[in-house]
Amino acid sequence: MDDPVCRPLIEVLAEVPDFRKSRGKRHPLAAILALSCAAMLCGYKSYGAIAEWGHLYGGILARKLGFKEGKTPSVGTLHTVFRHLDKNAFEGCLGKWAECALQHTPSKTALRGIAMDAKSLRGSHKQGACDTHLLSAVSHGLGLTLYQHGVDDKTNEIGAMEEVLSHLILEGRVITVDALLPQKSIAEEIRSKGGTM
Repeated sequence: MDDPVCRPLIEVLAEVPDFRKSRGKRHPLAAILALSCAAMLCGYKSYGAIAEWGHLYGGILARKLGFKEGKTPSVGTLHTVFRHLDKNAFEGCLGKWAECALQHTPSKTALRGIAMDAKSLRGSHKQGACDTHLLSAVSHGLGLTLYQHGVDDKTNEIGAMEEVLSHLILEGRVITVDALLPQKSIAEEIRSKGGTM
């Protein structure tokens, strides 16, 4: 990363493309995303809970997050925004920010750990959602997801591993994996990019 400092998350969220038209847009997209991130970090995970969290903390926090009038969005607005949001662009921005935060966080050791693991999103299969099984790369030190990729129903995590590794900085990193992923080709790719498995 070339950045001398890690930018605030709210600045990074402003790079997510807004699908909405100018007319009728009450809240900036970056503010909605920042509110959602803050609420989820506090354990408020549903649309209703995020909207409640925004209303509970009031106008001062809302203005700091980018809501000019100090009013936060309703449940319906959150639902509409997340239903139509470019999820890949959003995840890409979050992943870049997390990678930058990792690079600028002091480490007690020369090597930094990244855990690779796949999980199915709870309740998503019943809803018929695609990309319900995700392979994620999570920083050991920060507990942040650096990148994740959906695992196709017709394959397994090994097929998605190449995609995830291509988006990570592996130099000086120790990659930990579950029992399915220690494959010779994967280990060779990690070593070729300066990482350890």
